[in-house]
Amino acid sequence: MPARLGVARNFAPVEQASGIATNNFTGTTDRSTGTSSSDASLLKVYVYYRTLLSSILLLMFNADVADNVLGSSNPVLFSYTAFTYTATNLLVLLLLWKSRFAPRTEQVITILLIDIVAVVLLTHASNGMEGSLGYLLLICVAAGSIFLRGIATTALAGLTTILVLSESVYSSYLGSASERAVFSAGIFGLLLFATAFGFGSLSERIRRSTMEALSQAEHAAYLQRLSQLIIERMRTGIIVADKNHHIILINRAARSLVGLPPSGHGTVVPRLDALQSLDQQLSAWRKNPHTRSSFLKARPDGPEIRVSFAQLEAHAESDTLIFVEDNRLLSQEAQQLKLASLGRLTASIAHEVRNPLGAISHAAQLLFESTEAPAEDRRLGEIIQNHSRRVNHIIENVLQLSRRKTAAAESVDLIEWLASFVKEYQQTKRAEITLTIAASEVKTRIDPSQLHQVLSNLCDNGLRYSLEKTGRESLTLLAGIDLKTDLPYIEVIDEGVGIPEENIQQVFEPFFTTESTGSGLGLYISRELCEANQATLDYKRTSEGKSCFRINFAHPEKVF
Repeated sequence: MPARLGVARNFAPVEQASGIATNNFTGTTDRSTGTSSSDASLLKVYVYYRTLLSSILLLMFNADVADNVLGSSNPVLFSYTAFTYTATNLLVLLLLWKSRFAPRTEQVITILLIDIVAVVLLTHASNGMEGSLGYLLLICVAAGSIFLRGIATTALAGLTTILVLSESVYSSYLGSASERAVFSAGIFGLLLFATAFGFGSLSERIRRSTMEALSQAEHAAYLQRLSQLIIERMRTGIIVADKNHHIILINRAARSLVGLPPSGHGTVVPRLDALQSLDQQLSAWRKNPHTRSSFLKARPDGPEIRVSFAQLEAHAESDTLIFVEDNRLLSQEAQQLKLASLGRLTASIAHEVRNPLGAISHAAQLLFESTEAPAEDRRLGEIIQNHSRRVNHIIENVLQLSRRKTAAAESVDLIEWLASFVKEYQQTKRAEITLTIAASEVKTRIDPSQLHQVLSNLCDNGLRYSLEKTGRESLTLLAGIDLKTDLPYIEVIDEGVGIPEENIQQVFEPFFTTESTGSGLGLYISRELCEANQATLDYKRTSEGKSCFRINFAHPEKVF
C-alpha cells in the first residue's frame, strides 16, 4: 500500500519525473558519465574476467603448461604480449576502481580494441586460427554488443574479422599455417558477425525492457510522491490507523486539528490511544460500523472536529482511514443556509410586526404624555414603550444578522489593528483599556469590519460588567500566538463577576439573556460572525479567576 511509505516521515517533495539522456549504456544513468548502473556491473565483471584471463595465460606460459599450444609459433611475441596485456589490464582495473566503473563510451571502445588486438597477437603466436585462442574473440565481440549499440557493434565485428583474416593471410604467407586457415578465418568472421548481431539484438531487447521498467518505476515513484504531497496539503485531516491503533500515516491538517506538533526530523508519531477521545470514537465505530460521523474536541482548547471512519479494505483486519474535518467549515456552510432562511423569515414578518408595534408604541406615548391620565396609567404606558423598544431592537438585530454580507477576509496585522481599535473605541467611551501583546507578530485573515463589530460588542459587555462590580469601566485586551496550535488569538478580560457555570453552555444561544433589558442576540451574533471568518469564540476563566472571552483565529495563510 503506497500510503505506508509515508509513515512517521515528512512527505517527500515532488520532482518532475524526466527522462535522463543516456549514451550506449542501459539502466539508471549516472548524470556525469552517462554510465548505467546495470552495465556498470557487467563492465566490472568483464574487466575482472580480462584481467584474470591475461594473468592465467601469462602464468601458464611461464610455467610451461600447455607449451605446445601457448606461444608454440612465436614464444617471444606471446611472452611480451601476455605481459603487456596483463599490465595494461591491471592499470585499467585500477583506473576503473577510481572512477567507480563509470567510464565514457570512448574508454569502453578503447578497452575492447586492446582486448581484440591482444587476443589476435596471442592467437598468432599460438598456431594462428588453427589453435583455440581465437575463440576468445567471440567473447570480446559479445561484450562489445552488450556495451555498444548500432553501427559501433557492426564496426567492432568487422574490425575483428579483418584482423583475423589478416592474421591468417600473414601466417599462410610465412608458411606457418595451411591454406585452409584463410577459409577457416572467413568462416570464423561470419561467426563473429552472427555473435555481434545475436547479442546486439538480445541486448537491445533487454535494454528496452530495462528502460521501460525504469520509466514505469520513476513514474510510479512520482505518482507516489505526488499523492503523498496532495494528502499532506489537504485541508481535510487524514489519519490511517492499523488494527492495533498505531498511526501509520497522518497529514499536516490532522496534526493541527488533533493537537499534535508539526512533522519534522525526529518527530515521533504516537499511538492513537494517546488521543483518547479520538481513540474512543474509533473503538465505538469498529463495534458499530454503521455510525457515519461524530463530533468531538481532541483537546480542550481546540476547535470542535468531525471525524468519520472507513475501512481501506473489505476484511476486518484492514487499516482504518479516519477523516478529520474542522467543524467550523461545516458550521459556516450551515450558517449560510440558516441565514438564507432567516432572511426570508425576517423579511416577511418585519413589516407585519413593526406596523402594529409602531401603533402600540405611539398609543403608549400618547397615554404617557396625557395630563389627564392617572399616574398609574402613565406608568403602564412607560412600560409599554420600554418593551416596544426592546422588541424593535430584537427585530433590528435579526435583520442585521440576516442581511449580513459574506465575510471579505483579508490579511490583518492584529497588533496594529488593535492599537487603532482601542484608540477609536476610547474616543466614544471613557474606558480604561489595557492592551497587551504576547508575541512579536500576530497576523490572521479576517473581515476587519466584522472583527470590529465582534470586539465592540465584547468590550461593551466587559465594561458594563466591570462597572457593576468595581465601579469603573476597565478591561484588558490580550493578543498573541497559541503555542500549541500556532494560531493567533485575542482575549477580552473584564473585572466582572463572570458567567455562572450553569449558563456557560447557553450564553451563545439566540435570545438567551439574564437581564430584563437585553435582547439575547449580542453574543450569538458575535459567534456567528467569528464562524463566518473560520474563527471561534469561547468563554473561559483566567488563572486569576477573571471572566474572559477568547477569539481563536484561523491561520494567516488560510484562504477561504
